[in-house]
Amino acid sequence: MSSRSRIEWTETTWNPTTGCDRISAGCDNCYALALARRLKAMGSAKYQTDGDPRTSGPGFGVTVHDDVVTAPLRWRAPRVVFVNSMSDLFHARVPAEFVARVFEVMAATPQHTYQVLTKRATRLRRLAPDLPWPANVWMGVSVEGLDVADRVEELRRVPAAVRFLSCEPLLGPLDGLDLSGIGWVIAGGESGPAARPVDPVWVAQLRDACQTEDVPFFFKQWGGRTPKARGRVLDGRTWDEMPVG
Repeated sequence: MSSRSRIEWTETTWNPTTGCDRISAGCDNCYALALARRLKAMGSAKYQTDGDPRTSGPGFGVTVHDDVVTAPLRWRAPRVVFVNSMSDLFHARVPAEFVARVFEVMAATPQHTYQVLTKRATRLRRLAPDLPWPANVWMGVSVEGLDVADRVEELRRVPAAVRFLSCEPLLGPLDGLDLSGIGWVIAGGESGPAARPVDPVWVAQLRDACQTEDVPFFFKQWGGRTPKARGRVLDGRTWDEMPVG
């Protein structure tokens, strides 16, 4: 199963796993956790496992879905796919064998482009040697502040065709962030009732760093109570740059 996505930098989502646990400041107002709670209340079968209330919540316990893994094999039209918008494929409770199955399906469907994003960069780096890395798999890490910049160092050790950073929600300046080996940067402000504001200076500095290093830059949103509350125009234009190939 897949669903058309409202996320500006992808086309569809594929969730062979669901559920997660908060591990850093970027997780504090997790949209997926709130959505899982609603989906559980609506009776959605995929969201009936509860997570630890200290780090997760109702319907957000880590769950693997064997019936979903092979779905891309049945998709004929090429598409750009965000893998696990409702989970983290490299969560410790996702078996390594299951991670490998997901990668095998991605390798078997070269007509699609897959965008995999994790906050668990250390486990990513440890599992990477045992995974196939076809050209259609883009691998990224979340970097909401310099306190988690070590994730970028781990990502650089992964043999992905495209390595990318998701700096969303951007919670502080990323001055001096090393972009060597990085092929794409996404940035954005937080959205939701408790959204923390993003300083335009932080965004502009990150955009300038990308331009200096010739790294494609995608600005997703300023954020606010809703994702579109403040639009996505930066310095008079939208920034929708994507990796080539």
